[in-house]
Formats: sequence, C-alpha cells, structure tokens
Amino acid sequence: MRIEFIHEVASSLRNNKLRTALTGFAVSWGIFLLIVLLGAGNGLMNAMQSSMRNYISETVSVEGGYTSLPYRGYKDNRRIRLNKKDLDYTKSPGWEGTIYQVTTSTSSTSTSLVRDELSVGGWLTGVMPEHKDQFKVNIAEGRFINRKDLDERRKVVVISMAQAKELTSGETESLLGQWIKAGSVAMQVVGIYHTDEQDFRRSCYMPYTTYKTIFDTSDNIQSINFSVNGPTTLEEHNAFQNEYIGALKNMHDVAPGDEAAFWVDNSYTENMQMSVARDSLSIALWILGLLTLVSGIVGVSNIMLITVKERTHEFGIRKAIGARPGSILRLIIGESVFITTLFGYVGMFAGMVSCQIMDKTVGQSAVNIGIGEIRMLVDPTVGLNTAVEATLLLIIAGTIAGAIPAWKAARVKPIEALRAD
Repeated sequence: MRIEFIHEVASSLRNNKLRTALTGFAVSWGIFLLIVLLGAGNGLMNAMQSSMRNYISETVSVEGGYTSLPYRGYKDNRRIRLNKKDLDYTKSPGWEGTIYQVTTSTSSTSTSLVRDELSVGGWLTGVMPEHKDQFKVNIAEGRFINRKDLDERRKVVVISMAQAKELTSGETESLLGQWIKAGSVAMQVVGIYHTDEQDFRRSCYMPYTTYKTIFDTSDNIQSINFSVNGPTTLEEHNAFQNEYIGALKNMHDVAPGDEAAFWVDNSYTENMQMSVARDSLSIALWILGLLTLVSGIVGVSNIMLITVKERTHEFGIRKAIGARPGSILRLIIGESVFITTLFGYVGMFAGMVSCQIMDKTVGQSAVNIGIGEIRMLVDPTVGLNTAVEATLLLIIAGTIAGAIPAWKAARVKPIEALRAD
C-alpha cells in the first residue's frame, strides 16, 4: 500500500514537471537564503565581537570636572579633584564583587621625543601595569610597564609605532633598550605599541610613580579606572553608576543633580549597547529569512490549490468508485511534503556550501584600522542543528500549506466534481 502511494505521488509530480520544478525552486531558494543570511549575520557578529575583545575596552574611567550648580555654600564652576580618599572608597569592601582591578592614571604632558637628530611629538602619561589590559594597548614589540618599573620609579617609556618609525630608519625593533629624551628627561624605550595612525596625540606610557615624581608631585589623582562585575543590563549598570557617582558627589559637596562635576567614560555600557545591537541584528536576519521562507510556503500552497482544481474530475471519479476522503487527503499532503522535504534539503545543502565558500573568500579579507586588522567576517557559518531545524520548520509549514487544499479536495462531492470544467 505504501509503495503504491509513493508511486502515485511520484507519478503526479512527473506529469507536472515544470510546476513541480518551479515550486521546488521557490522552496530551495527560501531555505538557501535563510541559511546564507544567518551565516553572514553570524560572521558579522563574530567579527564585531572579535574587534570588541581586541580593541574596545570595558573599563570605567572617572575624572573630576567643574561644578555647574552652587551647593552647601560653594559657588558653581568649582574644580573637583579626585584624591586618595576617592581611591580608597572605590577599593572599599562595599564594592567588593562589583568593582575590581582599580588603577589610577595621570593627565598627559606634551613633550618632544628626541633621538640623535630625529624628533617627534608625544604626550607622556603615567599609568599602572593593568592599564594595558584595561585599555587594550596592543604591544607590537618589547613590553609594557611592569610592577618593578612602578616600585623603582624607573625612567622607562612605551611609545607608539608611529613615533618609533619617526625616530628610526624603519627598523623599529632597534629602538628597544635605547635612551631617548622626553623633553629634558632621559628615558629608556622598553616597548612599542600599535596605534591608529590618525591619532595625533600618540600617548607615551611611563610608570605612574615616575610621572608623579617628575611632573606632578601633588596628591591629586587625575583618573580612577576600574572594571565592573555584576550588572547584566543597562538599567542595572546605570543604577550602579548613579550610586557610585552619587557617593563621590556627597564626598566632594556636589549637588546631587550636578552632571558636570564628574566626567565618566563608560566603555562597559557602550559594549552592552553593542550586545543589544548584535541581538537586534540576529532577530532582523531571522525575520528576513523567515519572510523568504514564507514565499516558498505560499508557492507550495498555490501549487496544491492548482493541483486540486485540475484534478477535480479525478477526485470525483475516485470518490465515486469508493475512495475515502482520507486517501485523497493523504495524496495531496504527500505531494506537499515530498516537494518541501526534497527541495528543502537541497536548499539547505546549497546554503551550507555557500557559507563555507564565504568563509574561504570574504571571511579571509580584513580591513586595516591603524591599530590592527579587523576581519570582515569571522566563521560565517550556521550550525548543523540550526540548519536542520530551519528545514524541518519549512517541511512542517509546507505540510500545513498543503493541508488546506487537501481538505478542500477531500470534501468535494462526486457529482459536483464530475460536473466541474
């Protein structure tokens, strides 16, 4: 019985080759575009995540500004300077588990870097060893500032690749270990880092303690930097930031509504916003892909409706000689399932092959942004589970699409079917 049913479905499809091929193409094209869209979207999101991990910081930096409101007897436009009390508060047990890797950094001092007769401009900045990870400093040659440099107040400096090229004949590695003059101070180059060639500031990093000894002997702290753990949503993180800055305002007698007293550079929330953007992109790609699938499903439904119309006489004769409505229902649905299953998996296979080709071509290209190269697409593929699930969804939808005309065919009365044109 099953073999006869399969032969009957196959015979019906063979007798309508063009119609079957066009419907199958619509189905294959729908699942193909869905797989390719999801693969390209995954590649784009992976590239974004990779660039974020390599170049975008997740550090919160806080600096003092100028008050914009009078408060507690103080006039507005008062300079707020961070100090050790603020640093101790940031490191206090009350923030344990939320704030970690707390560091400080100085302001920048303009200087000229001179080696023999060559010179280049730069900005000296005092930092701690953790600054490298906090702000994603990409070391090209040598090393970054370490704890021993800090403890011994060494006169060492890490300069940019652009500066190193200006101070050498092109062999930047030969500059490592050499002494250069930063203004009137002799400093030893211990590292060279990648930088955006459009960044004309070109910071030069030196130990925080050395900078404070030579350029700024006050107890003021220019910037407090730290990483955050705990808040998982923008709302939670904004609440944390408001609580933390609110405490600093109270310690410095700043009005609660004064937004200018402290300057906050919050890369953590910027990354969270980018995560939301990635999720939105993924949803948009799924919607586009599913809409494409709908076109294939509509095609299946239309072809089944046409089939029912053309075979009305046949169905009437079948019922007249004793065929049950269920057998006609199975026949129409069987044709729908066969088309969606066969051509759906053809489209899935073609889509996955295209994703592999995309990975070997576009996925290998990169864009140079100065501080390094960013891949256009990273692993633009779709997991086998996702591809199979999408194809099964198409098959189920195709079955439902074929069920409506099948139900109509099963309910036709023999006398009406024989009278139909």
